[in-house]
Amino acid sequence: MADETITARAIADRHLDQVAARNPLVAAWLGLRSGDDRQPDLSPEGFEEQADTARHTLAALAAAPAPVTPADRNCARLLRDRLSAELALHENGENYRQLRNIGAHVHQVRDVFTFVPTATEEDWALVAGRLRNLPGALDGYRTTLDEGISRGLLAAPRQAESVVEQLTAWTGESTGSAGWFADFVAPGPEKLHGELTEAARAATAAVAGFRDWLRDTYAPAALGTPDAVGRERYRLAVRDHAGADLDLDEAYAWAWEEFHRTAAEMRVEAGRVLPGAGVLEAVDHLHRHGHAVEGEEAVREWLQQVMEQAITALDGTHFDISGPLRRVESHLAPAGSAAAPFYSAPSLDFGRPGRTYLPTLGRTVFPTWHLVTTWYHEGVPGHHLQLARWTELAAGELCRYQTTFGRVSANIEGWALYAERLMDELGFFEDPAHRLGFLDEQMLRTIRVIIDIGMHLGLTVPADSGFHPGERWTPELATEFMATYSGTPAGKRDSEIVRYLGWPGQAIGYKLGERVWLRGREEARRRRGAAFDLKAWHTAALSQGSLGLDDLAEQLGAL
Repeated sequence: MADETITARAIADRHLDQVAARNPLVAAWLGLRSGDDRQPDLSPEGFEEQADTARHTLAALAAAPAPVTPADRNCARLLRDRLSAELALHENGENYRQLRNIGAHVHQVRDVFTFVPTATEEDWALVAGRLRNLPGALDGYRTTLDEGISRGLLAAPRQAESVVEQLTAWTGESTGSAGWFADFVAPGPEKLHGELTEAARAATAAVAGFRDWLRDTYAPAALGTPDAVGRERYRLAVRDHAGADLDLDEAYAWAWEEFHRTAAEMRVEAGRVLPGAGVLEAVDHLHRHGHAVEGEEAVREWLQQVMEQAITALDGTHFDISGPLRRVESHLAPAGSAAAPFYSAPSLDFGRPGRTYLPTLGRTVFPTWHLVTTWYHEGVPGHHLQLARWTELAAGELCRYQTTFGRVSANIEGWALYAERLMDELGFFEDPAHRLGFLDEQMLRTIRVIIDIGMHLGLTVPADSGFHPGERWTPELATEFMATYSGTPAGKRDSEIVRYLGWPGQAIGYKLGERVWLRGREEARRRRGAAFDLKAWHTAALSQGSLGLDDLAEQLGAL
């Protein structure tokens, strides 16, 4: 007989605690398990233990009583979907060949330091311990990738090359500096200076050694591995990122409709920026003569002001932004990051606030025409309002798993892209330069759907596209497509293509997630008629916690 006291929520949160206990990166991200100086276990045994944890949780969920409350039903559906998707990828051997320029397993050994406290001498002693444990973590992942080689499960050469380049940046060799780890420990207490310096040196040496192995052993072994993953692997990846089985052919066709609509809007806006100019000409004009901020610290402060101004303008009118939600920090991304900006959610106790990150990529001058919409996406009302709100509800109305480890990428990226569009609807892009930046970001996300699906599934360009009709997608064709229709700079453009090839199915979630958010809002507006209140809808929508796209579509329309 099932134990009636065991709820899906209890099972989900127990699973989160188990994951945090075995994965120090997750613990540090959540602000749990103080006193921990471990690094993630990236060995084959570590990944198998992670899979076993998921299997045991699914078994417990299957044995539990049927959920009674709507919140518990949501939690059960989410937990079952997330763990099933995770196991499907593991059992398909994805952990043995995971190398990419963003969100990779190997990045965990550095990412953990961005989440840990450094306020006290005890904190810094733990930093030294994590640095000393870094070589072992990299050895474990080398064993995993070696096993992948023996099984014929390898990443494509360009993924290995991109990680080699990133690790070189970590070591400081590309700039002649002592490296990221040395810079990180430099503010540490004088008493621990020698210990921290030596630990940072050893960590840097381990990174260099792993980098050399990737370059000299792994990359040659990977020669001939295709960039595209094919329909079956892509389907598994999409399930993981979207929490739904999407109709990929329908999504591809819909994205082309969005492409033509957005291109027409961009042509109009380009003429407002520079009369008579085409889109790329207007973009070049903005890069050369538009408003720009000079200096890394100056752009960080400028982005902070963008978020604070958005909070002031939106609070009380379209959102409730109070308490810890009002605190969000802008930061510069560490060297060796991918080219795209990103957001890091607060710890569960809000001891570490939400943070946005801008990769500077060696630049010292920053045109702002596209940064405004990007910081509405990363900060307010985008990622920060959603994820900080979820954190606020964790262990209260929502279970901790729903608000943290159980996140569905297409849900949160769809919200952030919806947030950009909302700001356009509310008139925040009166400046033609800022509105062209908004449209250019919409175009980039639309192009992502087309070329991500197109490259991995080997699709052809439609006959009425106006761009290489009938040709089959390749990375080179995708690069040309992006260069022709988006203002994305060349360096970021190259990073984006590598990202799509190495992280299949993730990039399509932005536009497809936005589509669900917009359709959900319109369905709620249709149902409620004159009684529809946008602020109330936003409050309810941001209080749901993580949902896959199918469940999200159903529930948004019912709010």
